[in-house]
Amino acid sequence: MDHKNATAIAITSSKEEEEVARRLKRASLKKLNAESHDPPKSLDSSLKRHTALIKRMRQSIGSDNRDQILKDIDSLSLEKYIEEIASAAAEGVGRCKTEKDVWSATEVISALHRRFPKTFMAAVTALFQSTLVAPSRAALAALAPEQRDKDESARISRQRPVLRVCSELALVGLIRDAPNRSGGEWIMKTLKELLSNDPTLTSLPLLTTFLKYFSRPYMGLTPPTTKQISSSSEPGTLSSAAENEASTQAPTQPGSLDESQELVEKDIRDRFKRMCDGYFDSVSKKLLVEHNRLQEQDKRNHEAYIRSGEIFEDRQQAYEKMTKSYEKLHTGCQTLSELLYLPMPSLPTATHKSESVLLLSTGPSGQQDSDESAFPSGGKWEDEEERRFYEDLQDLRDWAPKSVLGLEPGDKGDDSKTNQQTSEKEKQEAEQAEIQQLEKEIEGLSLNGVEKPVNGHIEAASDDDEEENSLLTPTASPPGTPTPPGTPTLATAAGPSQLLTALLTRLPDATNRTLIDQAAVDFAFLNSKAARKRLVKFLGQTPRNRIDLLPHYGRLVATLNKYMPDVGSDLVAILDEEFRYLQKKKNVVKEFAETRLKNITFISVLTKFRVVPPHLILHMFKVCLDSFSGTNVENIALLLEGCGRFLLRSEDTGARFKTMIELMRRKQSMQHFDQRQLLLLENAYYQCNPPERSPRVEKHRSPMVLFIRHLVYDVLVKKTIDKVLRLIRKLDWNDEETARTLHNVFTKPWKVKYSNINLLAMLTYDLQRYHPAFAVSVVDQVLEDIRRGLEQNVYKTNQRRISTMKYLGELYIYRLIGSGMVFDTLWSLITFGHPDGRPLPGQFSTIDAPDDYFRIRLVCTLIDTVGMCFDRGTQKKKLDNFLTFFQLYTLCKEQPLPMDVEFMLSDTLEAVRPQLVRFKTFDEAAFAVDDLVTSIISQTTDGDDSGDDSGDEHDRRDEEEEDDGVDGQEDITQERPASPDAVVVRSTHENLGPNEEADADFAKELAKMVSDSSSDSRKVDKRTALALWDTSALPGGLGKKRTEESESLSSEQEGVMKFTLISKKGNKTQTRQLPIPATSALAVHTRTAQLQDKAEQQHLKQFVLDYEQREEIEEIKALERTKGIRIRFAT
Repeated sequence: MDHKNATAIAITSSKEEEEVARRLKRASLKKLNAESHDPPKSLDSSLKRHTALIKRMRQSIGSDNRDQILKDIDSLSLEKYIEEIASAAAEGVGRCKTEKDVWSATEVISALHRRFPKTFMAAVTALFQSTLVAPSRAALAALAPEQRDKDESARISRQRPVLRVCSELALVGLIRDAPNRSGGEWIMKTLKELLSNDPTLTSLPLLTTFLKYFSRPYMGLTPPTTKQISSSSEPGTLSSAAENEASTQAPTQPGSLDESQELVEKDIRDRFKRMCDGYFDSVSKKLLVEHNRLQEQDKRNHEAYIRSGEIFEDRQQAYEKMTKSYEKLHTGCQTLSELLYLPMPSLPTATHKSESVLLLSTGPSGQQDSDESAFPSGGKWEDEEERRFYEDLQDLRDWAPKSVLGLEPGDKGDDSKTNQQTSEKEKQEAEQAEIQQLEKEIEGLSLNGVEKPVNGHIEAASDDDEEENSLLTPTASPPGTPTPPGTPTLATAAGPSQLLTALLTRLPDATNRTLIDQAAVDFAFLNSKAARKRLVKFLGQTPRNRIDLLPHYGRLVATLNKYMPDVGSDLVAILDEEFRYLQKKKNVVKEFAETRLKNITFISVLTKFRVVPPHLILHMFKVCLDSFSGTNVENIALLLEGCGRFLLRSEDTGARFKTMIELMRRKQSMQHFDQRQLLLLENAYYQCNPPERSPRVEKHRSPMVLFIRHLVYDVLVKKTIDKVLRLIRKLDWNDEETARTLHNVFTKPWKVKYSNINLLAMLTYDLQRYHPAFAVSVVDQVLEDIRRGLEQNVYKTNQRRISTMKYLGELYIYRLIGSGMVFDTLWSLITFGHPDGRPLPGQFSTIDAPDDYFRIRLVCTLIDTVGMCFDRGTQKKKLDNFLTFFQLYTLCKEQPLPMDVEFMLSDTLEAVRPQLVRFKTFDEAAFAVDDLVTSIISQTTDGDDSGDDSGDEHDRRDEEEEDDGVDGQEDITQERPASPDAVVVRSTHENLGPNEEADADFAKELAKMVSDSSSDSRKVDKRTALALWDTSALPGGLGKKRTEESESLSSEQEGVMKFTLISKKGNKTQTRQLPIPATSALAVHTRTAQLQDKAEQQHLKQFVLDYEQREEIEEIKALERTKGIRIRFAT
């Protein structure tokens, strides 16, 4: 073993010894903190000494002041100054820089904890937690870059010593997650919050500092055993030597301890290790991205220096700034790699010639040098059917003789060789001219970064159009063989002309591969120069509204072009001339819209059939890109959708077309387009270059799960709801998989059609009779989903939240939940996430920002569903109170509201309260809410006197809910037959009281008695009479009073509950006592309603009193939050 190896082992062993010493110190201090200590008997309460101690602690609690501070802690009383001492300790920790100072601070805080074990650590931990809070992204974004860097640097310097001290306190048992656990999870969550809210990786030094001192106790990391390679080792013998050493070496790591000796639990260590490894992966990816950006910028600077001989100052400054940022990130990543014992990411060392070679290489060698990453993944065809259509073309030699096709054995080889050489030469010249023009375009754009050079290229392109016509529009010579002599069937001159006319007449009807291939064979027998010209003219005059024929016409041309090249070249020349004409008329938009669509589509189809030369389609794309505005935006979108995928994935055009697409994206980011144009470009880009993603794995579902999903998602409609109900009831509800699937289906209303959500609620109502617990679980899950949506506020779940809110309203309509739950949901929508439940203008909330209007949509959706049910009694008053506060909430948002939100809000308010006058300003809404709170407080003050009236209101509410529930179901259930009869186990309350016949007789007699009591009394229908029996509440016009509650209670004790029947005879009111058995359904229902009403009244009274007390305490703060708007509070 040489000297270097011995030195490395000595350094490793010294580090291990230091770590063991630290662990012993921490373990002893932890044991000391866990023991109970009696306070000293004689303590000094001198104000002077207490003030001196607090001042000394504010300066520092490091090693310099440690002895004196510990002495004062043991000799002073300190009981009256715990908060001041905690604040001084938190401030003094910020001045602890070295490891010795950090340990001194830990000992001081431990001594204070032993003096005051119940009060001190809670106060100082809260101060530490507030110091270790991540900065607000919004606040940082509002600062200038220099000020932001300065603030971030100061924050890191402030948080670094606090994080070290907190880590030590967690190891010595002062910061705990639970009574019998360490504080490792507290430290992990604090670090995770700091790192996750830091996209610029500014908090990276905090993690490196933590890992430097605490990687062993918190993650169990130990230095790996490394061995220096001997200079005498032979190549090829290292692997075998390593295997032999691994087989003989014991599988123990240095510094390994028993689990009982560890200061942090194993599960916390494993989670901490995974979190740091994941963060290192993120830093590595960012380092790789920044490295590529720096290489790209360096290459562009090199090219600019070659062109102009100098590098401009702004470019140089940007490069220096990028280099500085990259070096800082690289240093942090390298430090993390060393502390976590993970390998550094491999950074590619790209040279200046990589991209240049890719752009300038047009031969096959250049294509071979480019790796697979230059081209997007995936094939050039979307599916196999499309590939067969464009590539599997029939060979006419299999159907027609060579003489008909103009082929002669003697001339074929020479003509084909000459034509091939000529076409290759023209192709290379055209591609070179195209690449030079494209290079100039890219250089000009990268130099200036504005649209100035583009105009120059437009002028250059327009000036050179005449010169490029001969180069970019290929003209093929006619076939060298004369027209073959006519066959016996084509003996006369009129025969071929008539057959060709008939063939051209059939072409618009050839809309499949078989017919168009047959048309190609038929035309081969009619082959002549005049027939080819006539066919080309016919194809060039395709009607503008028959875009569907173009792929089939392109297949016809591609089939004939192999033996009749003038067909393809002449048709391409016609389309190219039409394209140039449309470019001159690009200001005429509407008149030529269909013509442009046909032209670009036909060119794209012929490109995929390889009839259009690659350089020509690239030239057309660049012409549109030079004048990237107006109709050319649509032309580029059509080209990308038509043949963009083919060009991007073809070997001969992929590299250059990729460069042009990048140029298009850069111009798109620098220019202003309307929303329609942006949507066109984005859709076209992602259609030709879709993002890479892993294939979707189909979820395996059992036949029973598929059957349940089919019933609810496919079969469930208005006419089949009873059939679906019967089938669901026949399922095995005791099976765990079936019950779980039904619960998932009934709690995810966003998976059914929006118009079928009410049917899902109706099914839940019907199933409630047979499975009450199932309905309760559905309602509970729906409320939980609404709450989770409020807490997370994720944009992608907005449609789900709308459907869930609609579902909640339908559940109320079908009497599965009460009105109290609806109003609780409404109030939570506008108060959750705001301090004290009060939204204020300009008050930022992370889950309900001032520019987030989605909660208004949720409220409108719920009110649209159930608002018509709250039009009478206390429910109307509750809704009016809510609408008053809801208007205050809408005025707290950024004004004006978006047009769609404003229309939705207006429609909702007009539907439920047509006469409502909306508030214009926040002041008006604030005063209205103030008056509302005052009135509620005054009513609560008189609550004892109005107890009976509130009971009447509750009865009326029950009646109104019953009526509204019937109204809500009447439209759906009137055409629906009755549910299937079945044996249903009812509750005990349903079996009490009279049977159905007695119910009907009682309802008829009661309705007759009430209707005949007075000539001016309101007419009572059967439904009202039934409501009287069901709810035991009198209608509004028939009477308001009931017997005293005490009388009812005393009567109930005797087994009889007395009801008072009120009737009128003339102008005289008559009452009659009706004794009802206390066990009857009417008595039980009335008793339950009285108790519920009383409990609700007491709850409302206590809520309002607490609200008044809280408002009196925070009145001054409330005035400041409202920005000077004074809100009166009742006293």
